[in-house]
Amino acid sequence: MDQDHKKLKESPFPCEGLEKVLSFIDSHKDRSSASLVCKDWYDAERWTRSKLFIGNCYSVSPEIVARRFPKIKSVRLKGKPRFSDFNLLPQDWGANVHAWLVMFAKVYPSLEELRLKRMTVSDESLDLLARSFPGFKALSLSSCDGFTDEGLKAIATHCRTLTELDIADSVTVDIGGGWLSCFPEGFASLEILNFASLQCEVSFDALERLVSRCRALRVLKVNESINLEQLQRLLVQVPHLTGLGTGSFMQELTPRQYEGVQSAFSNCKNLQVLSGLWDATSLYLPLVYGACASLTFLNLSEADLRSGELAKFLPHCTSLRRLWVIDTVGDKGLEAVGLSCPLLEELRVFPIDPYDLDNRQGVTEVGFLAVSRGCPNLNYVLYFCRKMTNDAVATIVQNCPDFTHFRLCIMNPGEPDHLTNEPMDEAFGAVSKTCTKLRRLSVSGLLTDMAFEYIGKFAKNLETLSVAFAGSSDRGMQCVLEGCPKLRKLEIRDCLFGNAALLSGLDKYETMRSLWMSACNLTIKGCRLLAKEMPRLNVEVIQDEWSDETHANKVYVYRSLAGPRQDAPPFVLTLGGEDI
Repeated sequence: MDQDHKKLKESPFPCEGLEKVLSFIDSHKDRSSASLVCKDWYDAERWTRSKLFIGNCYSVSPEIVARRFPKIKSVRLKGKPRFSDFNLLPQDWGANVHAWLVMFAKVYPSLEELRLKRMTVSDESLDLLARSFPGFKALSLSSCDGFTDEGLKAIATHCRTLTELDIADSVTVDIGGGWLSCFPEGFASLEILNFASLQCEVSFDALERLVSRCRALRVLKVNESINLEQLQRLLVQVPHLTGLGTGSFMQELTPRQYEGVQSAFSNCKNLQVLSGLWDATSLYLPLVYGACASLTFLNLSEADLRSGELAKFLPHCTSLRRLWVIDTVGDKGLEAVGLSCPLLEELRVFPIDPYDLDNRQGVTEVGFLAVSRGCPNLNYVLYFCRKMTNDAVATIVQNCPDFTHFRLCIMNPGEPDHLTNEPMDEAFGAVSKTCTKLRRLSVSGLLTDMAFEYIGKFAKNLETLSVAFAGSSDRGMQCVLEGCPKLRKLEIRDCLFGNAALLSGLDKYETMRSLWMSACNLTIKGCRLLAKEMPRLNVEVIQDEWSDETHANKVYVYRSLAGPRQDAPPFVLTLGGEDI
């Protein structure tokens, strides 16, 4: 028996009772807090934790994790910073999962779940995973890269107890469809299968055989290579699905085929999540109406619907809590949301083309106001628009004061209130004052330091702040760092903030997960000063080219128990106190 465990057994506090209590705590935050109570609680938490969440793969090393937690069965691991989604991080920056898997293979033979986000995952890594854990059940790859169909073939071939394979938004192109044929003939344990983001033709015969065997399948999300007639054949096999991602609707159906597909959807009485619908038109949207009565999440981010199409769709979705759409629905479409979705809690409106700044179509404050009037439970919004006003935002948060996530993205940088031509400071001041539960905020538009003074003064529960093309001086960033006690992540791009702003966070960074700053007024010298003052932080300067020896183009700061990472590529300069 481990010596620490022996000491725990000898504790005057009943060990069995303490371990029993901790076994009921699932929150990683609560468990981490419990481990700080005393030595006995630390040890008990160590021995009872089976699930592990690591928000930054460089915040700790695999070796430290293995020593700390001996009985892990489930791991969630995040890699690259979020701005990598916007191509702001060079290729081969890092976040390779392989070293983690090598350690897991040594110390966690009972590993059952691995959920990765923004990690580089090679075929070699997937093969190691597939061969190392005989009871492995769930693999989720979200926004990951680096693998091909060879890696997926290894998972399909060797993971005989797999219940979940979820490949979401992964940016990999070297994928063929042959991996679906590699599941053994007797394999029948899948409950979740999602390959909607893979850009490949798949073997439909192999998919149909797999689906027909997996009688417990409850989530199936296919990619664009699956047409409506093929989807019908799949739905007949699994009418009990709770989550469905359709393939493409780009197919001409005969009247008999149309009736068959419509009937297959109508038999899906338990459907709660619906996505996909690529190329759906007003002719074929009615096919899915019969499956919508129990929907709580409708993801139309791949279907560029118009307002009239959405207005006819939504009355069939009376239980909807979450809705994702493209801005082609316009303000009229959002007015239909306000009229038809009184239970809505989350709305995301994506741009059909975020890089076309000359396009004046899309949504405005009019649609947002309509949703806020009809959906009083709204607490999460991601809203891409071309223009907005201060008064509209103030009214929106008065209508929906329980926002926890408010992500307003005015796509033209530095856009003022389009009616008054004033900065958008009062809009985000209203959000900060009114929404006392606010945890995540994204700001945009023409903003001065006043907006950040509001945020620092009122947003006391804020954990994540994203800023772009905003602020008038270092004072703005200083207000946030001084005033938001729960801030965990700060993401800044294309702002005037410089060294003084960066160095104002010396008392804050060790309690935060990370700071990202790109295209700001930072210098190498300022970053070195930070590294000198805070030696337990990793301060990384990322330069696409080193022609400028003074300006720090991209800076990533995070706390780490493992020290400077060993896999930094040449374009990443890791600063330490000795560099000053």
